[in-house]
Amino acid sequence: MSREDFVYKAKLAEQAERYDEMVEHMKSVAKLKEELTVEERNLLSVAYKNVIGARRASWRIISSIEQKEENKADKPEKLPKIKEYREMVEKELKDICDDILNVIEEYLLKGDSVSGESKVFYKKM
Repeated sequence: MSREDFVYKAKLAEQAERYDEMVEHMKSVAKLKEELTVEERNLLSVAYKNVIGARRASWRIISSIEQKEENKADKPEKLPKIKEYREMVEKELKDICDDILNVIEEYLLKGDSVSGESKVFYKKM
């Protein structure tokens, strides 16, 4: 697929609120090792922020449930299952963060042609 195809598919994924797919399309653009346009940088950022945001919301809910269970007097058998689930979400969060950091370091910040504006944008991400 061409760069334009990846960007178009990322926009479609955004409209359909399928952010995991949006991430994959924008990673494909980043791996072309050419500087991203302002629009492409924004699409990459939106994709990762939404993927991370959904997992963070899940983590907060699960953590709240875990705290409620911990405060119960009878300490139910459900607590280990809740903890295991929370840890799974935490691993997903870590993996997603590692992924974007790798994309930024390996593809987007490499090379002398990266503009100062782009560098600042990626460092802020």
